[in-house]
Amino acid sequence: MSNEQAAIRTSYFSIVGNTLLALIKGIAGFFGNSYALIADAIESTTDIFSSVLVLLGLKYAKRPADENHPYGHGRIEPLITFLVVAFLVVSATIIAYESIQNINTPHELPKPWTLFVLGGIILWKEISYQIVIRKSRQTNSSSLKADAWHHRSDAITSITAFIGISISLVMGKGYETADDWAALAASAFILYNCYHIFRPALGEIMDEHVYDDLVAEIRAKSLQVEGVMATEKCFVRKSGMRYHVDLHAIVNGAISVREGHDIAHHLKDYLKNKIPNLGNVLVHVEPDHINEAPQM
Repeated sequence: MSNEQAAIRTSYFSIVGNTLLALIKGIAGFFGNSYALIADAIESTTDIFSSVLVLLGLKYAKRPADENHPYGHGRIEPLITFLVVAFLVVSATIIAYESIQNINTPHELPKPWTLFVLGGIILWKEISYQIVIRKSRQTNSSSLKADAWHHRSDAITSITAFIGISISLVMGKGYETADDWAALAASAFILYNCYHIFRPALGEIMDEHVYDDLVAEIRAKSLQVEGVMATEKCFVRKSGMRYHVDLHAIVNGAISVREGHDIAHHLKDYLKNKIPNLGNVLVHVEPDHINEAPQM
């Protein structure tokens, strides 16, 4: 299974999971008299739409390179990540608004059984986070990483709801709004996570250099190719799940242009074979100074 196929399958998992949990939270919050659970259901509803966006983005990014997009369509991924972050900001704002409204509205204590519902939800969302974040690392998908953090944010929201409901049940009358304060705290945490999701995607759009480990691997493997004496410049930029590389390879300066050309092609093929996540590899041949052919 390719990285693209694995990422798409994982996004389907997120959509189904978020849909089921949104229904469970909404029903449990309504009948269990828990505003924190209802707020949690709202957050899960936005998760559904963001997961659908991730799915559409992954399918678009999977398209092969064409005349208008010689490097492929992978840059749609960080753009989708920006939209996912926007959904998170909207959901956090809605939760905060509803929490403040509920704090100012007298209501009864939540039902004790809502804690069991929340316990199951927390466990499932953390499992979902671990599954999706692992797949995002395997596939190098920034939008899938954002989707994973959506699961983690959902788990945190549920944890704060669990704490708030527990406080209101233990302390009793006068502490009915504890779960509302918990939901308000959760919205602040979600906004905090938004930055950590947004920042790497912005770096990807701006071609920020954060690939030192990959550069070191490229340099090491380049020396395994016959004719490559050393490497000089090595630039890496990410597009979707692929890394595009500009590499300067130093070869014997006394060989012919054709020989240098052949070495460059062998180097490109070798790197793409040994490092599967590489996309386009552009090799620029540099002559070494010791064996450099004399100028006429």
